Amino acid sequence: MKGIQIEPETELQIDLNVTSYIPEEYIADANQKIEIYQNIALCQNEPNIQNVTDEIIDRFGDMPTEVENLLAIARIKYLAKQQKISKITSKNAGKKTAVVFTFEPNQFELDITEIVKKYGNKIKFSAGIKPMITLEIGTENERQILNDVTEFLKM
Repeated sequence: MKGIQIEPETELQIDLNVTSYIPEEYIADANQKIEIYQNIALCQNEPNIQNVTDEIIDRFGDMPTEVENLLAIARIKYLAKQQKISKITSKNAGKKTAVVFTFEPNQFELDITEIVKKYGNKIKFSAGIKPMITLEIGTENERQILNDVTEFLKM
C-alpha cells in the first residue's frame, strides 16, 4: 500500500515555573473540568486556542490567571512543535529566570543572526546532538515568562 510517510510526533516536555490549572472555585464539576482540559490539550493553532478561550468565557465567565496560563502553555506547545523543540524548561537563579529550549537532534533551523540581533547577551547557545538555547528572562513574573517564551518561539 502506497502512502505518505508520516513523521512520528516527538513528545514535547514543558516545565515552566508558572501556575497553570483549572481552580475548583472556577469549574467545580469534574466532568466539565476534564472536558476543558481535553479541549485545551487538542489545540494545534491560534484559532483553536481562541475558540476554546471563547467557549470557556461563555460558559464560566472571566478566566482566572491560572486558566489563562494554561492556554498560554497550549500556545507555547504548538509554536514549539513548529520549531522542532522537544523540551522547554525554566531555571531560577535568585530573582531571575532563564528558559532553556532543547531542539530535536539535527532539527535546528532558526536564524542565529536574527536571534542574536534581537536578544544580544540575553541568549546563550549550546551546540551538540540536541542543540539548546538559553534565554534569560530576568524576572519571576509568570505572565512575563509566558510572553517572552511565546515571542521567542514566533521567530
